[in-house]
Amino acid sequence: MSEHLLFADFPKVSSKEWKQKIQFDLKGADYNEALVWESLEGIKVKPFYHSEDLQNIKTVTLSKDHDWKIGQSIYAGDLTKGNAKIKDCISRGAESLIITIPDDSSDYSILFEGIDLSPIPLHFQFKSLNPLAVSRLLEFLDTQKPKTFLHLDIIGNLAQNGNWFHNLEKDHQLLEEILALKSKFQFCAILGVNMGLYQNSGANMVQQLAYGISHANEYLNHFINGLASEIGDTLQIQFKVAIGSNYFFEIAKLRALRWLWSSLCNAYKINSDCHILALPSKRNKTLYDYNVNLLRTTSECMAAILGGADTVCNMPYDAIYHKDNEFGDRIARNQLLLLKDESYFNNGAYAAEGSYYIEALTEQLAEKALALFKQIEAAGGFLSELKKGNIQKKIKESGAKEQLLFDEGEITLLGTNKFQNPEDRMKDNLELYPFVKIHARKTIIEPIIEKRLSENIEKNRLDYE
Repeated sequence: MSEHLLFADFPKVSSKEWKQKIQFDLKGADYNEALVWESLEGIKVKPFYHSEDLQNIKTVTLSKDHDWKIGQSIYAGDLTKGNAKIKDCISRGAESLIITIPDDSSDYSILFEGIDLSPIPLHFQFKSLNPLAVSRLLEFLDTQKPKTFLHLDIIGNLAQNGNWFHNLEKDHQLLEEILALKSKFQFCAILGVNMGLYQNSGANMVQQLAYGISHANEYLNHFINGLASEIGDTLQIQFKVAIGSNYFFEIAKLRALRWLWSSLCNAYKINSDCHILALPSKRNKTLYDYNVNLLRTTSECMAAILGGADTVCNMPYDAIYHKDNEFGDRIARNQLLLLKDESYFNNGAYAAEGSYYIEALTEQLAEKALALFKQIEAAGGFLSELKKGNIQKKIKESGAKEQLLFDEGEITLLGTNKFQNPEDRMKDNLELYPFVKIHARKTIIEPIIEKRLSENIEKNRLDYE
């Protein structure tokens, strides 16, 4: 039966008619006060959305072959143990690996012994900036040529640690040397932008998007306008994004990121895909009643999938206080397997396309982020604003606003600021220090500090156990 015949007996109802009906049912209450709420980003959310909301806005469409991979974090401090863990994770459903390399002299033949890497996308996180170490890795991977993402981010390192790896000039020089390897190793993408730092530090979504795009623009401006065109032609940037608990907004955030990245690439006249590695936020994770973290990470992974992330790497429910352990990793991976194989989220990203609410949110987030991006560029660019401390100041203001809402109970974390279990005891379970670590050291800028909302409450509870 055609859609026309199916709905032939039902007249179309305009947005104005819906609003009039709602106002009538409110029996004198104010529509805006009763039903419209405002997000931390200043977006006013209506009680209903209509096809009229999609008029004259740009929508985001994923490629027809879009797919998302189940990611697994691997710490390669012990190469033999790392090899065993990789094999175990792949056999249990991991489709992509996010590998932290702490040592420039790592022997990759040990780490990847007996593993067919060709079908597995690899993401690497380095603790240093060393062209020789990167070259060694790519030489080893060249025989199998897996899709490889290096996530090298000298500006992100500066923002997080307050210092360059070496200094501004040397960091850029070393990064240029690594980028030159792209001509030989076509299977790798080198640059990354760590947007998760901004979310985990309290930035709202408009700030996360604007700072992420402005951060990326520093690389585009330097390596396309400042260097040989052959580097610009092959330039790719991967975005690492933290996903919070505001479900529909987080879906829209990822879609807005693609919209903004596409617009930025068009301005530079380059064709570069927006590859998104999504992870759950640390900001809302709790020490007490830790099993609730399972619910939080599940909804955050769902939002990442629906938002169109390319790789989703879940966080173990006990990650903030336990060392890496098989049980936590297995549960985190199984959450994604259940979503992909048993909950029909294997093609879930397409479900958000055409949603009146999500498309409207996407457009508003993108427009507000674009306006903030233009302000940053007019003030001298992201790096300049970072050096002046303006980025840090704005994130701290946003984080303080969110923290106040949490402290007053307007933002709820079950088991922490509401419905506490007074019998919970955690002091003897701490294998990791779950709070902000303070190390006095000299930095050239103020670093951006990640902090969880529940830290102050948890410290007090630990003191009284």
